[in-house]
Amino acid sequence: MKKVIAMVLSTAIALSLGACTGAGQSASVSSAASGAASAAGEGQTSTTAPAADAVVLKLAFNQSENHPQYKALAEMGEKLKEQTNGKYVIEIHPNELLGSQKDAFELVQNGSIQMAMVANSIVENVNKDFAVLGLPYIYDSQEHQKKVFTSGALDELFADTSAANNGFDVLTAFTAGARSVYTDKPIHTPEDLKGYKIRVMESPTCISMLNYMGGVGTPMSQGEVYTAIQQGTINGGENNEITYADLKHYEVAPYFSYTQHMMVPDLLIINTDIHNAMPDDVKEIFSKLVDETTEREFELWNEQIDAAKQTAIDGGATFVEDVDIKPFQEACKPLHDEVAATSENAKKLYDAVRALAE
Repeated sequence: MKKVIAMVLSTAIALSLGACTGAGQSASVSSAASGAASAAGEGQTSTTAPAADAVVLKLAFNQSENHPQYKALAEMGEKLKEQTNGKYVIEIHPNELLGSQKDAFELVQNGSIQMAMVANSIVENVNKDFAVLGLPYIYDSQEHQKKVFTSGALDELFADTSAANNGFDVLTAFTAGARSVYTDKPIHTPEDLKGYKIRVMESPTCISMLNYMGGVGTPMSQGEVYTAIQQGTINGGENNEITYADLKHYEVAPYFSYTQHMMVPDLLIINTDIHNAMPDDVKEIFSKLVDETTEREFELWNEQIDAAKQTAIDGGATFVEDVDIKPFQEACKPLHDEVAATSENAKKLYDAVRALAE
Protein backbone atom coordinates (compact mmCIF):
# COMPACT_ATOMS: atom_id res chain seq x y z
CA MET A 1 0.00 0.00 0.00
CA LYS A 2 2.83 2.38 0.89
CA LYS A 3 4.46 1.78 -2.47
CA VAL A 4 1.19 2.60 -4.21
CA ILE A 5 0.86 5.81 -2.22
CA ALA A 6 4.46 6.75 -3.03
CA MET A 7 3.87 6.09 -6.73
CA VAL A 8 0.68 8.17 -6.74
CA LEU A 9 2.42 11.01 -4.92
CA SER A 10 5.39 10.86 -7.26
CA THR A 11 3.20 10.87 -10.37
CA ALA A 12 0.95 13.67 -9.15
CA ILE A 13 3.81 15.90 -8.09
CA ALA A 14 5.86 15.16 -11.18
CA LEU A 15 2.91 16.12 -13.40
CA SER A 16 2.49 19.33 -11.43
CA LEU A 17 6.16 20.22 -11.79
CA GLY A 18 6.26 19.14 -15.39
CA ALA A 19 3.40 21.48 -16.25
CA CYS A 20 5.46 24.34 -14.87
CA THR A 21 8.93 23.43 -16.08
CA GLY A 22 8.72 20.59 -18.57
CA ALA A 23 11.22 18.50 -16.61
CA GLY A 24 10.74 16.15 -13.70
CA GLN A 25 14.18 17.01 -12.36
CA SER A 26 13.50 20.77 -12.15
CA ALA A 27 12.11 22.75 -9.24
CA SER A 28 8.50 23.86 -9.40
CA VAL A 29 7.79 27.44 -10.47
CA SER A 30 4.85 29.09 -8.77
CA SER A 31 2.34 30.53 -11.21
CA ALA A 32 -0.67 31.43 -9.09
CA ALA A 33 -1.63 32.75 -5.68
CA SER A 34 -3.72 29.62 -5.19
CA GLY A 35 -0.49 27.81 -4.36
CA ALA A 36 -0.15 29.94 -1.25
CA ALA A 37 -3.73 29.26 -0.25
CA SER A 38 -3.15 25.53 -0.67
CA ALA A 39 0.01 25.76 1.38
CA ALA A 40 -1.77 27.52 4.21
CA GLY A 41 -4.51 24.90 4.15
CA GLU A 42 -1.97 22.09 4.50
CA GLY A 43 0.06 23.75 7.24
CA GLN A 44 2.95 24.62 4.96
CA THR A 45 5.28 27.58 5.39
CA SER A 46 3.64 30.30 3.38
CA THR A 47 3.28 34.01 3.96
CA THR A 48 2.46 35.63 0.65
CA ALA A 49 2.31 34.09 -2.79
CA PRO A 50 5.81 33.76 -4.29
CA ALA A 51 6.69 35.68 -7.44
CA ALA A 52 5.50 34.13 -10.68
CA ASP A 53 9.05 33.20 -11.67
CA ALA A 54 10.18 32.03 -8.22
CA VAL A 55 11.84 28.65 -7.86
CA VAL A 56 9.80 26.85 -5.21
CA LEU A 57 11.66 24.17 -3.29
CA LYS A 58 9.11 21.71 -1.92
CA LEU A 59 10.40 20.24 1.35
CA ALA A 60 8.85 17.12 2.89
CA PHE A 61 8.80 16.96 6.69
CA ASN A 62 7.34 14.18 8.83
CA GLN A 63 6.74 16.13 12.05
CA SER A 64 4.32 18.92 12.96
CA GLU A 65 4.73 22.68 12.69
CA ASN A 66 5.54 22.75 16.41
CA HIS A 67 8.75 20.79 15.95
CA PRO A 68 12.03 22.74 16.36
CA GLN A 69 13.35 21.40 13.06
CA TYR A 70 10.28 22.80 11.29
CA LYS A 71 10.81 26.16 12.98
CA ALA A 72 14.48 26.21 11.98
CA LEU A 73 13.63 25.35 8.37
CA ALA A 74 10.88 27.98 8.30
CA GLU A 75 13.38 30.62 9.43
CA MET A 76 15.81 29.46 6.77
CA GLY A 77 13.08 29.70 4.15
CA GLU A 78 12.23 33.28 5.08
CA LYS A 79 15.90 34.29 4.90
CA LEU A 80 16.39 32.53 1.57
CA LYS A 81 13.41 34.32 0.11
CA GLU A 82 14.63 37.66 1.43
CA GLN A 83 18.27 37.26 0.41
CA THR A 84 17.43 36.05 -3.11
CA ASN A 85 14.83 38.80 -3.58
CA GLY A 86 12.09 36.21 -3.82
CA LYS A 87 13.77 34.14 -6.53
CA TYR A 88 14.01 31.04 -4.32
CA VAL A 89 11.30 29.96 -1.88
CA ILE A 90 11.14 26.96 0.46
CA GLU A 91 7.68 25.43 0.85
CA ILE A 92 7.50 23.02 3.80
CA HIS A 93 4.97 20.18 3.84
CA PRO A 94 4.76 18.87 7.45
CA ASN A 95 2.95 15.93 9.04
CA GLU A 96 3.95 13.39 6.36
CA LEU A 97 1.70 15.14 3.82
CA LEU A 98 4.06 13.91 1.11
CA GLY A 99 4.37 10.45 2.58
CA SER A 100 6.71 8.78 5.05
CA GLN A 101 10.38 9.72 5.21
CA LYS A 102 11.19 6.76 2.99
CA ASP A 103 8.61 7.92 0.44
CA ALA A 104 9.91 11.50 0.61
CA PHE A 105 13.48 10.29 0.12
CA GLU A 106 12.49 8.51 -3.07
CA LEU A 107 10.57 11.57 -4.29
CA VAL A 108 13.69 13.70 -3.85
CA GLN A 109 15.80 11.14 -5.66
CA ASN A 110 13.51 11.10 -8.69
CA GLY A 111 13.04 14.87 -8.68
CA SER A 112 9.31 14.91 -7.93
CA ILE A 113 10.07 17.15 -4.95
CA GLN A 114 13.23 19.08 -4.22
CA MET A 115 14.07 18.65 -0.52
CA ALA A 116 13.29 16.54 2.54
CA MET A 117 14.27 16.02 6.13
CA VAL A 118 14.98 12.32 6.60
CA ALA A 119 16.36 10.08 9.31
CA ASN A 120 20.01 9.14 9.18
CA SER A 121 18.90 5.52 8.86
CA ILE A 122 17.28 6.25 5.48
CA VAL A 123 20.55 7.46 3.99
CA GLU A 124 22.45 4.68 5.76
CA ASN A 125 20.65 2.25 3.46
CA VAL A 126 22.39 3.96 0.52
CA ASN A 127 25.77 4.70 2.11
CA LYS A 128 26.66 2.33 4.95
CA ASP A 129 29.20 4.77 6.40
CA PHE A 130 26.32 6.87 7.77
CA ALA A 131 25.79 4.08 10.30
CA VAL A 132 28.66 5.61 12.29
CA LEU A 133 26.60 8.75 12.97
CA GLY A 134 23.77 6.65 14.38
CA LEU A 135 25.75 4.42 16.71
CA PRO A 136 24.47 4.21 20.28
CA TYR A 137 26.46 6.28 22.76
CA ILE A 138 28.92 7.56 20.14
CA TYR A 139 28.43 11.16 21.30
CA ASP A 140 29.45 12.05 24.84
CA SER A 141 27.17 15.08 24.97
CA GLN A 142 25.16 17.47 22.86
CA GLU A 143 28.17 19.79 22.68
CA HIS A 144 30.21 16.92 21.28
CA GLN A 145 27.54 16.27 18.65
CA LYS A 146 27.42 19.97 17.77
CA LYS A 147 31.19 19.95 17.17
CA VAL A 148 30.81 16.98 14.82
CA PHE A 149 28.02 18.66 12.84
CA THR A 150 29.63 22.10 12.57
CA SER A 151 33.38 21.40 12.37
CA GLY A 152 33.52 20.09 8.82
CA ALA A 153 34.11 16.54 10.05
CA LEU A 154 31.23 15.31 7.87
CA ASP A 155 32.17 17.16 4.68
CA GLU A 156 33.93 14.18 3.10
CA LEU A 157 31.05 11.85 3.95
CA PHE A 158 28.55 14.21 2.33
CA ALA A 159 30.78 14.73 -0.72
CA ASP A 160 31.16 10.97 -1.23
CA THR A 161 27.38 10.61 -1.12
CA SER A 162 26.93 13.27 -3.82
CA ALA A 163 29.64 11.70 -5.97
CA ALA A 164 27.80 8.36 -5.93
CA ASN A 165 25.11 9.85 -8.21
CA ASN A 166 22.12 8.54 -6.28
CA GLY A 167 20.05 11.63 -7.09
CA PHE A 168 20.45 13.48 -3.80
CA ASP A 169 22.94 15.57 -1.85
CA VAL A 170 23.14 15.72 1.94
CA LEU A 171 23.25 19.37 3.00
CA THR A 172 23.62 19.06 6.78
CA ALA A 173 22.82 17.09 9.90
CA PHE A 174 20.32 18.37 12.49
CA THR A 175 20.25 17.25 16.07
CA ALA A 176 17.24 15.19 17.07
CA GLY A 177 18.09 15.09 20.76
CA ALA A 178 18.85 11.99 22.76
CA ARG A 179 16.57 9.01 22.18
CA SER A 180 15.26 6.92 25.08
CA VAL A 181 12.92 3.95 25.42
CA TYR A 182 9.24 4.35 26.25
CA THR A 183 6.80 1.55 26.98
CA ASP A 184 4.20 0.37 29.51
CA LYS A 185 6.66 -0.03 32.40
CA PRO A 186 9.85 1.60 33.70
CA ILE A 187 13.08 0.35 32.10
CA HIS A 188 16.13 0.36 34.37
CA THR A 189 18.34 -2.43 32.97
CA PRO A 190 18.70 -4.50 29.79
CA GLU A 191 16.87 -7.33 31.57
CA ASP A 192 13.75 -5.12 31.76
CA LEU A 193 13.60 -5.08 27.96
CA LYS A 194 13.71 -8.86 27.53
CA GLY A 195 11.02 -9.96 25.09
CA TYR A 196 9.82 -6.40 24.49
CA LYS A 197 9.29 -5.42 20.87
CA ILE A 198 10.44 -1.83 20.54
CA ARG A 199 9.97 0.18 17.36
CA VAL A 200 13.22 1.38 15.83
CA MET A 201 14.06 3.23 12.64
CA GLU A 202 14.36 1.15 9.52
CA SER A 203 18.09 0.36 9.51
CA PRO A 204 20.20 -2.70 10.39
CA THR A 205 22.19 -0.62 12.90
CA CYS A 206 19.08 0.42 14.82
CA ILE A 207 17.73 -3.13 14.89
CA SER A 208 21.04 -4.50 16.17
CA MET A 209 21.29 -1.74 18.76
CA LEU A 210 17.94 -2.54 20.36
CA ASN A 211 18.72 -6.25 20.30
CA TYR A 212 22.02 -5.60 22.08
CA MET A 213 20.12 -3.49 24.61
CA GLY A 214 18.04 -6.53 25.55
CA GLY A 215 14.87 -6.02 23.56
CA VAL A 216 13.61 -6.92 20.10
CA GLY A 217 14.26 -4.21 17.54
CA THR A 218 11.20 -3.83 15.31
CA PRO A 219 11.57 -1.51 12.29
CA MET A 220 8.51 0.54 11.46
CA SER A 221 7.50 3.89 9.96
CA GLN A 222 6.96 6.50 12.65
CA GLY A 223 3.41 7.18 11.51
CA GLU A 224 2.44 3.60 12.43
CA VAL A 225 3.85 3.54 15.96
CA TYR A 226 0.88 4.87 17.96
CA THR A 227 -1.57 2.36 16.51
CA ALA A 228 0.95 -0.51 16.69
CA ILE A 229 1.48 0.06 20.44
CA GLN A 230 -2.24 0.51 20.98
CA GLN A 231 -3.00 -2.80 19.26
CA GLY A 232 -0.15 -4.67 20.97
CA THR A 233 1.83 -5.28 17.79
CA ILE A 234 4.80 -3.73 19.57
CA ASN A 235 5.41 -2.90 23.23
CA GLY A 236 6.86 0.56 22.83
CA GLY A 237 9.17 2.87 20.96
CA GLU A 238 12.32 4.89 21.39
CA ASN A 239 12.61 8.56 20.58
CA ASN A 240 13.28 11.99 22.04
CA GLU A 241 11.00 13.90 24.41
CA ILE A 242 9.76 16.30 21.73
CA THR A 243 8.56 13.63 19.32
CA TYR A 244 7.17 11.57 22.22
CA ALA A 245 5.02 14.53 23.27
CA ASP A 246 4.24 15.86 19.80
CA LEU A 247 2.86 12.51 18.58
CA LYS A 248 1.14 11.82 21.91
CA HIS A 249 2.84 8.47 22.33
CA TYR A 250 2.53 8.97 26.09
CA GLU A 251 -1.11 7.99 25.69
CA VAL A 252 -0.15 4.42 24.77
CA ALA A 253 3.32 4.12 26.35
CA PRO A 254 3.30 6.19 29.55
CA TYR A 255 6.80 5.38 30.89
CA PHE A 256 9.68 7.26 29.26
CA SER A 257 12.93 5.78 30.63
CA TYR A 258 16.13 7.78 30.14
CA THR A 259 18.33 5.19 28.47
CA GLN A 260 19.66 8.05 26.28
CA HIS A 261 21.06 5.43 23.98
CA MET A 262 21.23 7.35 20.76
CA MET A 263 21.71 10.87 19.41
CA VAL A 264 21.14 9.99 15.78
CA PRO A 265 20.88 12.99 13.45
CA ASP A 266 18.24 13.86 10.92
CA LEU A 267 19.57 14.83 7.50
CA LEU A 268 18.49 17.67 5.22
CA ILE A 269 18.70 16.46 1.63
CA ILE A 270 18.18 18.06 -1.78
CA ASN A 271 17.81 16.71 -5.29
CA THR A 272 21.25 16.76 -6.94
CA ASP A 273 20.14 18.33 -10.22
CA ILE A 274 18.27 21.11 -8.41
CA HIS A 275 21.29 21.80 -6.23
CA ASN A 276 23.68 21.88 -9.19
CA ALA A 277 21.34 24.16 -11.16
CA MET A 278 21.48 26.93 -8.56
CA PRO A 279 23.35 30.02 -9.79
CA ASP A 280 26.63 30.54 -7.96
CA ASP A 281 25.38 33.53 -5.99
CA VAL A 282 22.27 31.65 -4.86
CA LYS A 283 24.28 28.55 -3.95
CA GLU A 284 26.58 30.69 -1.81
CA ILE A 285 23.61 32.20 0.02
CA PHE A 286 21.97 28.80 0.35
CA SER A 287 25.11 27.15 1.74
CA LYS A 288 25.64 29.89 4.31
CA LEU A 289 22.03 29.63 5.46
CA VAL A 290 22.35 25.85 5.82
CA ASP A 291 25.34 26.33 8.12
CA GLU A 292 23.54 29.00 10.17
CA THR A 293 20.41 26.88 10.43
CA THR A 294 22.37 23.87 11.69
CA GLU A 295 23.49 25.87 14.73
CA ARG A 296 20.12 27.58 15.16
CA GLU A 297 18.31 24.24 15.29
CA PHE A 298 20.37 23.20 18.33
CA GLU A 299 19.12 26.34 20.13
CA LEU A 300 15.49 25.75 19.16
CA TRP A 301 15.72 22.13 20.23
CA ASN A 302 16.91 22.97 23.74
CA GLU A 303 14.28 25.66 24.15
CA GLN A 304 11.50 23.13 23.54
CA ILE A 305 12.55 20.19 25.74
CA ASP A 306 11.01 21.36 29.04
CA ALA A 307 7.71 22.30 27.40
CA ALA A 308 7.53 18.91 25.67
CA LYS A 309 8.13 17.07 28.93
CA GLN A 310 5.42 19.06 30.69
CA THR A 311 2.96 18.31 27.90
CA ALA A 312 3.63 14.58 28.28
CA ILE A 313 3.41 14.73 32.08
CA ASP A 314 0.08 16.54 31.86
CA GLY A 315 -1.05 13.71 29.60
CA GLY A 316 -0.14 11.05 32.15
CA ALA A 317 3.51 10.28 31.32
CA THR A 318 6.15 9.37 33.87
CA PHE A 319 9.79 10.21 33.12
CA VAL A 320 12.08 7.61 34.67
CA GLU A 321 15.35 9.34 35.55
CA ASP A 322 17.14 6.67 37.61
CA VAL A 323 18.37 4.56 34.69
CA ASP A 324 21.88 3.12 34.94
CA ILE A 325 23.10 3.52 31.36
CA LYS A 326 26.44 1.75 31.88
CA PRO A 327 25.05 -1.77 31.25
CA PHE A 328 23.44 -0.48 28.06
CA GLN A 329 26.70 1.14 26.96
CA GLU A 330 28.65 -2.05 27.61
CA ALA A 331 26.07 -4.13 25.78
CA CYS A 332 26.34 -1.92 22.67
CA LYS A 333 30.15 -1.87 22.44
CA PRO A 334 30.33 -4.79 19.97
CA LEU A 335 28.15 -2.77 17.58
CA HIS A 336 30.76 0.02 17.53
CA ASP A 337 33.42 -2.48 16.50
CA GLU A 338 31.19 -4.04 13.86
CA VAL A 339 30.27 -0.74 12.19
CA ALA A 340 33.78 0.74 12.35
CA ALA A 341 35.13 -2.38 10.65
CA THR A 342 32.78 -2.22 7.64
CA SER A 343 35.10 0.02 5.60
CA GLU A 344 38.19 2.20 5.78
CA ASN A 345 35.99 5.29 5.47
CA ALA A 346 33.77 4.11 8.32
CA LYS A 347 36.79 3.62 10.59
CA LYS A 348 38.17 7.02 9.60
CA LEU A 349 34.84 8.69 10.32
CA TYR A 350 34.45 6.84 13.62
CA ASP A 351 37.88 7.99 14.77
CA ALA A 352 37.14 11.57 13.68
CA VAL A 353 33.88 11.66 15.63
CA ARG A 354 35.45 10.23 18.77
CA ALA A 355 38.44 12.59 18.51
CA LEU A 356 36.11 15.58 18.77
CA ALA A 357 34.97 14.36 22.18
CA GLU A 358 38.41 15.04 23.63
